[in-house]
Amino acid sequence: MDQTNQADMSTALSTAVNDILGVIEQDREREIITRRFGLFDRKETLEQIGELLGITRERVRQLEKAILIRLKIAAEAGKIPSAHEVERTLIRHLSEKGRVARVSDVAKDIIGDDASAQNKAHIAFIAELSPLISVLNENDDYHHSIGIKEHADDKKIKAHVEEIVKTIKANAEPIGIEQLHSKLSHEHPDHVRALASTSKKLASLKGQWGLVKWPTVNPKNIRDKIYVILADNGKPMHFSDIAKAIKKSEFKRKDVTTQAIHNELIKDKRFVLIGRGIYALDSWGYSKGTVSDIIANVLTNAGTPLHRDEIVKRVLESRQVKETTILLNLQSKPQFKRVSKATYELVQPAK
Repeated sequence: MDQTNQADMSTALSTAVNDILGVIEQDREREIITRRFGLFDRKETLEQIGELLGITRERVRQLEKAILIRLKIAAEAGKIPSAHEVERTLIRHLSEKGRVARVSDVAKDIIGDDASAQNKAHIAFIAELSPLISVLNENDDYHHSIGIKEHADDKKIKAHVEEIVKTIKANAEPIGIEQLHSKLSHEHPDHVRALASTSKKLASLKGQWGLVKWPTVNPKNIRDKIYVILADNGKPMHFSDIAKAIKKSEFKRKDVTTQAIHNELIKDKRFVLIGRGIYALDSWGYSKGTVSDIIANVLTNAGTPLHRDEIVKRVLESRQVKETTILLNLQSKPQFKRVSKATYELVQPAK
């Protein structure tokens, strides 16, 4: 949507909200709705509004419920044309985005990146009154979201989302939306993606969906981000390259120093130093230790003396070091013994 249309949409929202409020005859009732939905300022609780108006919390709740019923009837009867126009825009947007979406995403799409808290409050308020739109209020499990009621009311949306969460949990690792769609019965992958986006239990990164507690889709600290970068790269990286990759990533917080990256690599057992400043994941089969430790492991696993070329070859499978470094360790360390020309064995400790 271009900037002119975005500005027009912001104005249309404000106009619709003012027209809706104009239907409310009593100032006190208008005050309750305005403050409860945060239409011009922050949202307020029943207690805060009750204290301001000198009535109980329960009375505020009763009045709010009664006012909303009257407004919904007026909206359904077509008595607020401006609200009806906004409703049509919201439904058209939801149709294009998978039938359901977070209020914050809807605001960003139809208003722009600078969509304000007031814009979001206006969208949520108009959706609340619409007979054609389902509303999921924010709680510990769901983001504040709206959907097309023709396809699913709030209870059905929640049931769909929980099915998606259960499927991802059973998969035990992040999954792409196409594969996830193949495990469910929804008409289109976009519908699955839209439903998943409403859940606070799920997160996605680079097209992969998983539980929000999985660092591979929701890295919360530097170490998790390092892990994701290495796993995506699929091969060892120098710590400076890891730092550059994080700064270019989709992570929410990516302004980290190269030194901080290096410090975290040293501390975490998942990362193995395999060369000068070069790190790999331990899950790739690399193990910690000095070059001489690796040589010792190679000879122990072989169970027989090996030619130096074979030793170098096997060490280089788990360490990115110079061949001369391996040969120097082989020739200078007392635990290695040359048994024939260029062939070495591990010296067994005395019993």
